[in-house]
Amino acid sequence: MKTVLAVSLALAAASALFTLPALSADKAAAKSAPQANPDASPIYGVTIPKGYRQWEFVAPALEKEPLNELRTVVGNKIAMDAYKKGKLPFPDGSILVKLAYKYTQSPDFESALVPDHPTTVQVMVKDSKKYAASGGWGYGRFINGKPVDEAQHQTCFACHAARVKDRDYVFTRLAP
Repeated sequence: MKTVLAVSLALAAASALFTLPALSADKAAAKSAPQANPDASPIYGVTIPKGYRQWEFVAPALEKEPLNELRTVVGNKIAMDAYKKGKLPFPDGSILVKLAYKYTQSPDFESALVPDHPTTVQVMVKDSKKYAASGGWGYGRFINGKPVDEAQHQTCFACHAARVKDRDYVFTRLAP
């Protein structure tokens, strides 16, 4: 009986020695695993790029009913170089950012419309491998700096594919 008890205790001790490091390793792996970024868009993981307000101007747009927005698009250097050379598809690393605002009549000039409050910041990031299923583009739509829900992001690629697939899924043309 003592032998059985001693063997059982030895097995239990050995089991604990091998199990505890594995549990600790699992906890460490969980802590080091990438956490979901609350600032990234669902589906694509796109974030608002730092410094985008200093990027070069692509073009403005007036969006009528139902949105009633003034919009402007800016692009990073990679995107702007492609625009200026007329190069399609856009190269990987291209980023386009659209800033949208409700508009109001200018208090100083009655025929002018001016930006009122911001509505969204929309981002397109070109990575032909990462976003192969969506024409090489990842999308992000943000309100007050936070991504909108997944349902809204599910409409991005379908809309671009239906209307501007022949222009590498990009609506905005470089303004003259």
